[in-house]
Amino acid sequence: MQIADFRLTRFQFARDRVIGDSQVRADDANLAALELIANTGAVGLGFIQTLFFPLPDVAEIERVFRSEVWPGLEGQAPAALAHRVGRPRGGKQRAYTLPFHEALQVALWDLAAKQVDLPLHKLLGSSRDQVRAYASGLDYHLSDDEFVNLFGHADAIGYPAFKIKVGNPDFEWDLHRLNLVTRTVRKDAKIMVDANEAWGAKEALMKLETIRKAGYELLWVEDPILRNDHDGLRLLRESAPWTMINSGEYLDANGKRLLMEAGGTDILNVHGQVTDVMRIGWLAADRGIPVSLGNTFLETGVHMAAALPEVEWLEYSFQNFDHLVDEPVLIRDGVAYAPNRPGHGLVLSETARKNWSRPNLLPRDQLGEAPFNPRTGGQQRAA
Repeated sequence: MQIADFRLTRFQFARDRVIGDSQVRADDANLAALELIANTGAVGLGFIQTLFFPLPDVAEIERVFRSEVWPGLEGQAPAALAHRVGRPRGGKQRAYTLPFHEALQVALWDLAAKQVDLPLHKLLGSSRDQVRAYASGLDYHLSDDEFVNLFGHADAIGYPAFKIKVGNPDFEWDLHRLNLVTRTVRKDAKIMVDANEAWGAKEALMKLETIRKAGYELLWVEDPILRNDHDGLRLLRESAPWTMINSGEYLDANGKRLLMEAGGTDILNVHGQVTDVMRIGWLAADRGIPVSLGNTFLETGVHMAAALPEVEWLEYSFQNFDHLVDEPVLIRDGVAYAPNRPGHGLVLSETARKNWSRPNLLPRDQLGEAPFNPRTGGQQRAA
């Protein structure tokens, strides 16, 4: 199998709710589907996503991809590229002009698994095809009513664990949200909070003490302080033994390695770049450090979660992306199931390509209604 061609489809649409945290806010989706086409006709699918700024017109995306990426792909074997270890130096130590990297890894692994007719999780060495999922609200900018509706719905459809955003300048707001979620979901629910680096180390410790004294038990606190503050993260681990420190989300593979070596995490947070996640996941397993699989586009991370022995939880955040593929990842009663179809099991929907592709950049006010989100019953609407 060799890579013979590629196809890019640009999408831009409204989200069905405002997402974000104490640092960021977004109410539209800007992405492109990357399809790598093999000489056998097999297609590997990945998604290019930008959170804050729209992608350029598809003609410009194609120009950049053909110039910067395609020379290293054309005629190559997908499996060889998926496993290749590069060591860029000097001026080669830089990112692509557009965020192609994750989409490339996912599409290459999709093709490699299809070549050997295996689901991706089995190619990665899994001994299971499912993992527990927790409901993540990306909820900082929701009103209290929207917040309660979202987590109440998640509880009603079987999620056993819930992660909320904190880090408001008014700490009483954080405590209020904790009160809301604990009153909304089941009594035995596991609760996590995510501060997205809003606090300093001593400040975080004081706030965690207050949360505990208020009667809230936390499974973990995610990214409480700056990602590279290893001393501060280690202080939190040692001084707050009643909860776990989940960190590493914003770090590359080398940064995650340094974080573990410094003793700066109880749970390592990884995301969607398949090769990188597996490499750092194996190192975490060697050290006996649990791993959590953070948000991945259309939950492709379920394959890595199933393959890594230290993963107990997969994040699911109810984003309205399911219309983009024919058959999304199944999540039932708080359990995510890795597709057992060859590759990662996701195929770009031709209906989505026809109805939702936007070759040219549109102003936000021309996006129209958000695509229906079957996982929320369409109850959320962007504010």
